[in-house]
Amino acid sequence: MSCLLSRPKYVIFIFLHCTLSSFTSFLFSSCHPLPKIHSNYHSPSIIMSTEKAKESTAEGPSRSTPNNHNQQQQTQPLSRYESQKRRDWNTFGQYLKNQRPPVALSQCNCSHVLEFLRYLDQFGKTKVHMHGCVFFGQPDPPAPCTCPLRQAWGSLDALIGRLRAAYEENGGSPENNPFGNGAIRVYLREVRECQAKARGIPYKKKKKKRNQMKGIDGSKVSNAYMDR
Repeated sequence: MSCLLSRPKYVIFIFLHCTLSSFTSFLFSSCHPLPKIHSNYHSPSIIMSTEKAKESTAEGPSRSTPNNHNQQQQTQPLSRYESQKRRDWNTFGQYLKNQRPPVALSQCNCSHVLEFLRYLDQFGKTKVHMHGCVFFGQPDPPAPCTCPLRQAWGSLDALIGRLRAAYEENGGSPENNPFGNGAIRVYLREVRECQAKARGIPYKKKKKKRNQMKGIDGSKVSNAYMDR
């Protein structure tokens, strides 16, 4: 070794060899490609946001279910009876407002209801013959006459039934319901009898059929007596 070092050529060769080997290793390490990141890797923030999005998507329909249910109930069309009842109630309320002075619904009584029924006669379509008319009592008159048009008894009776229900649905008490007053029933009965005579169409009350039951002794007993 000492003899090798004593020669300058060998010293220079060894120095160059060491320098080149270290430089080569440096180049190899710098040019070596970095390991690729797996495509399935996600950062913690991305994972958390993805999980929250999944939870909100999963909980979304369950939270919106009551609102959707209420919207479906609101968008459901009313029945023909309910629609007519609402229109009748609004018409009666507007009639009270047009009075001088205006009448509140809480102050309404049977007198206002009777006036309202008479007021509706001007919009009637049923011919009611007067006593002096030659067609009085004829169901099918051969010629027109000048007798006035009135509201048919059946229409008034159905109207009172709807208004009676609407009054209680809007906060009215059944005890103070003006549409269920006895005076209203008397008026409707008079209208029915008057129109039946004038038009020659007798009103026949439908009889309710009662189921007959045989007793122990073989006699027939009505259900009305069995309920007692």
